[in-house]
Amino acid sequence: MNLRNAVLTVAEMYRADALTIESGRSGEVLMESAGAAVVREIAARWPVGPVTVLCGPGNNGGDGFVVARLLDQLGWPVRLGLLGKVDALRGDAAVMAGRWRGEVLALSSGLLDGAALVVDALFGAGLARPLEGAVRDLVEQLGIRAIPVVAVDVPSGVDGDTGLVLGTAAPAALTVTFFRRKPAHLLMPGRGLCGTVVVADIGIADPVLEKIAPRIFHNDPALWLPHFPWPKADGHKFDRGHAVVLGGARMTGAARLAARAARRAGAGLVSIACPEESFPIYAASDPGTIVTVLTAAESFSGLMADPRRNAVLIGPGAGISAATRRRVEEALDAAKATVIDADAITAFAEAPAELFGRLTGQCLLTPHAGEFKRLFGIEGDRLSQARAAAGRAGAIVLLKGPDTVIARPDGSAAINGNAPPWLATAGAGDVLAGLALGLIAQGMPTFHAAAAAAWLHGEAATRFGHGLIAEDIAEVLPGVLRDLAEGFVTVP
Repeated sequence: MNLRNAVLTVAEMYRADALTIESGRSGEVLMESAGAAVVREIAARWPVGPVTVLCGPGNNGGDGFVVARLLDQLGWPVRLGLLGKVDALRGDAAVMAGRWRGEVLALSSGLLDGAALVVDALFGAGLARPLEGAVRDLVEQLGIRAIPVVAVDVPSGVDGDTGLVLGTAAPAALTVTFFRRKPAHLLMPGRGLCGTVVVADIGIADPVLEKIAPRIFHNDPALWLPHFPWPKADGHKFDRGHAVVLGGARMTGAARLAARAARRAGAGLVSIACPEESFPIYAASDPGTIVTVLTAAESFSGLMADPRRNAVLIGPGAGISAATRRRVEEALDAAKATVIDADAITAFAEAPAELFGRLTGQCLLTPHAGEFKRLFGIEGDRLSQARAAAGRAGAIVLLKGPDTVIARPDGSAAINGNAPPWLATAGAGDVLAGLALGLIAQGMPTFHAAAAAAWLHGEAATRFGHGLIAEDIAEVLPGVLRDLAEGFVTVP
C-alpha cells in the first residue's frame, strides 16, 4: 500500500504525535505548527475581519489559542471563547493559553454576534460522547447562522473514526487537519460537514507510518495505479481476459450496462450468457459483445469449464432465485474470479453461510446498504461494517454509497471520496460492477480492481456532471483513462 494514502484513526494519530515527540520534536512545537497552518489557510481565503475562536478544554483548544494569537498579530479583531476555565487546561494547551494576551470569554451564542468568521477548535477527532448543554446549543447556533466556519481537525461533534455525528455538528466551509486524513474526512455524514479539507504538514515525518502500519487508505490512483493493467504494445485481446456477465430474462439493461463497462475498462472479450428467450434483445445491443444462449447443450457450468473465461459477474438483472444461486456456485466451483452483485447477493440472504464457505480472496461482493443488511446483518458505521463483512465472507467487499468502502479479509480498507450525488441513478451500480469485472479479467488484483473501479466510476461521473445517466459513465471513461496514462490526473 502507498502510505501517502494512509488514513489514520484517532488512536493512530495520537501515536504519530507521540512518536514524533519521542524523536525530539516537542508537542509545543507541533501545536504551534498546527495553529500556524490553520492561519495560513484562513489568510489565503478570507479578508481581515472580526473572527471568533471557540476553544475546547483539550489540545484542539490549544490549537485554537495559537490561531487566535497569530490572527491577532496579523491585525484580525479576535474574540476568544473557552469551554471551561483557563486554569483547568493542562500540558501544551495550558502553555498556548498562557501566550494569549487577550480576553478569554465564557462560551455563549453571543460570541457569534458580529463575527465574519468562526474558528471551531472545540473538539477534535477524538470526541467520544455526544455534545450536550451549552456547547451543544452553541454548535447548533453555528449551524443556523450563515457565518463561515473553519474547523480545526474535524467539525466539533463529528466522530473522527466513523464520520458519525455525536449529538450535533455544524458544517464547516474549511477543515484543516494534520499529517493525514481521518476516516471522518471521507465517511458520511462527516465528509459532508467538513467542506474543503486541507491536510497540513506540521513536521511529523512520514517514517512514523511504518511503525504505525495503518490499515485504512484514501482511495485515489496512487493506491492502485501500480497494478493497473495497461495494454502492452505486443499484446492481443486474449491477453486481456474474457469476462462473462450472466444476463437475466427480464431486466436485460443491467447486464448490458455491465458488459459495456467491462469492455471500456479494457477486457479483451466480454460475453453475456442469457436465456434463449432474451437472446434477440442482447444480440441487438452492442455488436462487440458476444452473446451466448444458455441451453441444455450449453450450460453455465459448461461455459465455466473454458479456462479462457477467467472472470464472471453474476447479479445485475439476474433475478432472486435458486437458479441465480446455482450460477454463483458453478462459477465458484470452477475457481473463477467472481463478482457477485445485486440479485446474486440477495439470493443468498437466507443462507449466507452457503456463500461464504465458497468464497476466496479473488471474489468481490458489491452490495448497496440494503443488500448488505440482508446478507450480513452487521450494524455499526460503514467502515466497520465493510471490514467485518470482508472478514466474515473471506472475500473483498465493496460497500456502495457516496462513501464507498472497499475492504479485504485482513482488515485493510480503502475509502472512496469522489462520488458526486448524481451517481444516484438507476444502473450506476451495474456499471460499477462491470468496471471491476473488466479490470479483474485483465489480471488486476481484486482489491485494487475494486478500488480502481470505484474511483473511475466517480471520476467519470464528476466529469460528465449534472444530467448523468448510467449509460454516460462508460462513455466518459476513455478520457479519464487517457489522462491517467498521460499523467494529467494528479497522483500524490
